[in-house]
Amino acid sequence: MPSQPDIIDARLLLALTENPRATTVALADQLGISRNTAHSRQSRYERDGTLDSFERRINPAALGYPLTAFITTQVTQRSLNDVAAALTAIPEVLQVHGLSGAIDLLVHVVATDAEDLYRIAAQILAVPGVERTSTALVMRELVGYRITPLLDDIARRR
Repeated sequence: MPSQPDIIDARLLLALTENPRATTVALADQLGISRNTAHSRQSRYERDGTLDSFERRINPAALGYPLTAFITTQVTQRSLNDVAAALTAIPEVLQVHGLSGAIDLLVHVVATDAEDLYRIAAQILAVPGVERTSTALVMRELVGYRITPLLDDIARRR
């Protein structure tokens, strides 16, 4: 995607967030653009990583994982890639973000209960290269993941 998406990009991405299964023809009709324009932009979004996976968001609580936590992690800098690779092997790790500052990683995890969270945190701490962790339990989600307001703003500004 260009560094600054245009109004067609924003409108097309909004339409895709509203109906991810929409056909290219339906999107083109909805937006009043040609099928070729819709198709070429969607292809570009897939190539450049604008469109992430079409994986449906499943609430971990529905799978028996009602606890969500964030584990801040300090690592030996030369081990960062190895630590990230090791974290991918832990199924309860949903996301890992590299950070600037005193904390190196923000690890998003889910657990079945407090004892399970303790086990997961210990497993992360045992990864070679992990120096220190701190766990924060999510009490409730106040604002869930969202992209629509940002796309709406881009579509209005351009």
